Amino acid sequence: MSNKTSKLDALALPFLIIGGVLIIFAFVFNFTVTPMALGDIEVPEPAMIGGKIVTTTLLLSQKIFFYHMPVAVISMVALAFTAAYGIMFLRTRNTKYDIRAQTATEMSLVFVSMTMVSGVAWTRHDWGAWWVWEPRLITYLILMLMVIAYFILRTAVSDPERRATYSSVFGIIVAVNAPISFMITRLVPSTHPVVFRSDSGLPPLMLIPLLLTILGFSLIAFALFRQRVRARQMEEQVESLKLRLDDLRG
Repeated sequence: MSNKTSKLDALALPFLIIGGVLIIFAFVFNFTVTPMALGDIEVPEPAMIGGKIVTTTLLLSQKIFFYHMPVAVISMVALAFTAAYGIMFLRTRNTKYDIRAQTATEMSLVFVSMTMVSGVAWTRHDWGAWWVWEPRLITYLILMLMVIAYFILRTAVSDPERRATYSSVFGIIVAVNAPISFMITRLVPSTHPVVFRSDSGLPPLMLIPLLLTILGFSLIAFALFRQRVRARQMEEQVESLKLRLDDLRG
């Protein structure tokens, strides 16, 4: 294990603690200081969504935005690492990159699940329906199913070399869907709010908890990633020692 890797592993626990503290602080700040947000800036007047009439209202459910958006961003960033490590494996055939690609995809699955849960809750409160077949939700659902399929693929292929190769290629394909899901509301008419745009600047009291939540979840994701990679590396070392012992006994 390199000195750089050891230093990164040493940062995992502090980052996990700091990330948790930041999220707790952002949560308290959000519900005590941050003003209420407008219910749905993309529906300025009554509209038919999911078979129901939805109006713009001030809802406590808008607080979900401060957690829904950060976990969605991190889920897509994790997939970018999946693709990057997949490319590195295909170029070098070094199994350490396959381990990192798998772990990055696991992180993505965690945050994809959090995004879907928070998104469904937001949809139910603001649009009056648990699910709406609109472009952003459809593309993100496809993304989630592809992430799940990644692990099904890994389970289905028994040969380690082929498993790593197939998973690397499929991981890159999955990652391509992330920017599609992100950009779909800009390309296709959608009722889903567009957050990152030139005219959607948030006031400081809303921007502070949002940035703190993004940073907190990012630190937690990094910490979980490092701990998981280290655990997998130790598992490989144990398996290697077992094989050597078996060879000596044989």
